[in-house]
Amino acid sequence: MDEERPRAARPAPHATHKFKLLLKREFWEHKGGFFWAPIWAGGISLVLTLMALVVGEVAARRAVASGKMSFDGDININGLDLSALTSKMDAADLQKLAGGIDISTVMSSAWPLIVLAFVVFFYCLGSLYDERKDRSVLFWKSLPVSDRDTVLSKAASALLVAPLIAVGVAIACMFGFLLLVSAFVLLHNGNPLTLVWGPGNPLQLAGSMLATIPVYALWALPTVGWLLLCSAWSKSKPFLWAIMLPVFAGIFISWFDIMNVFNLESGWFWKNIVARGLLSAVPGTWFDVAHIDNAHITSSEAARQIESVHQLLSLQTTYSVLLTPQLWIGAAVGAAMIYAAMRLRRWRDEG
Repeated sequence: MDEERPRAARPAPHATHKFKLLLKREFWEHKGGFFWAPIWAGGISLVLTLMALVVGEVAARRAVASGKMSFDGDININGLDLSALTSKMDAADLQKLAGGIDISTVMSSAWPLIVLAFVVFFYCLGSLYDERKDRSVLFWKSLPVSDRDTVLSKAASALLVAPLIAVGVAIACMFGFLLLVSAFVLLHNGNPLTLVWGPGNPLQLAGSMLATIPVYALWALPTVGWLLLCSAWSKSKPFLWAIMLPVFAGIFISWFDIMNVFNLESGWFWKNIVARGLLSAVPGTWFDVAHIDNAHITSSEAARQIESVHQLLSLQTTYSVLLTPQLWIGAAVGAAMIYAAMRLRRWRDEG
């Protein structure tokens, strides 16, 4: 009999494939925070919107029945005919209607994004600490996966995976809100295409939200890096260490006016060190350094507010943050702290 030929060694998996598997591992281990938390938040916001519409409808009908609100025809509420609304509007009124719809649409998407900030914060804070606490790190270190790839997968999950899911849910909430409002308009014999979908810009808003994800990833690097570093370094209570160190540093610097040595006020430290280290994972905090051109905003207060919101949501304003040193200095510091977290995970004594 011929001798059995030795089997060829199975090639090692590609680095990209291993990193993809690490991302899947992080998602499935934290599916509750990454996936279900924004969905529950968005669902609750839509339920509350529906309840508000129902309460408003019931209150209006009771007012009509008691004679406190007059009806002229079938759909007049306090003299407002929804079906004839657009025919009586001039260009300025239509612009205000469009701005109001856009503002309401954006506000309807806020809940999943607020939840995103909490999910990213506590995920990063516990990601490296929890695996030491339950000693699962010994198992993961026995696998052919480097500390670099492990930490980078956690950072990528916080900076890209979680925001992408949250933005997707937020966009779904936007369209769900518009559908609820459309149903309310139809109930009063109005035309949703004319009153809701025509004046609003849901597709543009959805595209703008998706386009902010790269900016969010860069802007949130200091917070993600700091929390991962605390998670890798602290032996217990990483939450207290992550909060107390920058806060007490701010109190110490404010107490002794140390920033005066650099001709700066203590508020600079609180804004650029403490707030950037702890709150950069909150979506939209970069608007503080964004360039907003107010030269062409009209004198009307309502028009000014609508125009300001449109500017904040524009891609020009969002990507103007890429031209600021605050973003790139913070990103560099965040990347350095992520590298330090890699080294700590590698040399940490688990015994």
